[in-house]
Amino acid sequence: MRTTDFDFSLPDDLIAQFPTASRSSSRLLHLDGANGQLADCRFTDLPGYLRRGDVMVFNDTRVIKARLYGRKASGGQVELLIERVTDEKEALAFIRASHAPQPGSTLSVADAVTVTVLGREQDLYRLRFDGDASVLEVLDQYGALPLPPYIERAADGSDDARYQTVYARHPGAVAAPTAGLHFDEAMLAQLDAMGVIRAHVTLHVGAGTFQPVRVDDVAEHKMHSERYTIPQTTVDAIAHAKANGGRVIAVGTTSLRALEAAAQSGALLAGEGETSIFITPGYQFKVVERLLTNFHLPKSTLLMLVSAFAGLDHIRRAYAHAIAERYRFFSYGDAMLIERKNHGI
Repeated sequence: MRTTDFDFSLPDDLIAQFPTASRSSSRLLHLDGANGQLADCRFTDLPGYLRRGDVMVFNDTRVIKARLYGRKASGGQVELLIERVTDEKEALAFIRASHAPQPGSTLSVADAVTVTVLGREQDLYRLRFDGDASVLEVLDQYGALPLPPYIERAADGSDDARYQTVYARHPGAVAAPTAGLHFDEAMLAQLDAMGVIRAHVTLHVGAGTFQPVRVDDVAEHKMHSERYTIPQTTVDAIAHAKANGGRVIAVGTTSLRALEAAAQSGALLAGEGETSIFITPGYQFKVVERLLTNFHLPKSTLLMLVSAFAGLDHIRRAYAHAIAERYRFFSYGDAMLIERKNHGI
């Protein structure tokens, strides 16, 4: 497969720059991967595609204020984007500066916190936050929300709420699991009343989710690694659903990646782990039967994932339809509900 197989032309005005007026007021495109049929819906129509005993798996990571501004000892400006908090005082980060900082040098963040550059790991810098405050405390006090690069504006106060799911619990992500942004408390209560089971995983989304595939041969691409946790309660809920005719719906590609990574042995296992799983057409899914997701970037690993799930030809037609019907794309955009190509509704 070539990266160009996953390219498409998207008008700039279809890239959502702001969220909808309310979380659940977005549109929903339903794609049946078995036959390629499409249906234009509203997100509020989602419960009509679910039934009692289905399990919806949500990623309960919380987005941190991962963007920091500061200066080098020389006075030059720097911008830090925390990729991962590795312990209380250390983190891995991308650094934007006129000249790359050297190991052993220090940075001043917000003229308040000293950060020591410990070393470099490929594109990332290993940093130590000096002083009494933890990395998360520094980010909470001085950081800015890291909106995706295709949102061409600075984050404002409304993004602090809207670029966060209503069920976010565990801080650590630098990008939101955006399929979950459509859910409000009323929708969750409706699902509960229907008997749809809610389960959770935690996968801290890294900035690598926005990195383009830079090689022409898809097989040569190296995926970024992300940390995930699968609770035993989630494993049990999925096992019960599968044994009783329920279906497993991943809310977002991050939930799907966590579940599929934890099932590589053939059985879904609870626990923590690192995953760099790269799902492309030909992958045999082990857990997830339906996927709720947003529309993804051209030539991206996430577009490759949904193409594996629904079939590349079906995804091409669905995206062409979405563009013609002026669906909103990417993080603040509209949603898709996809039935797996080899699994019935």
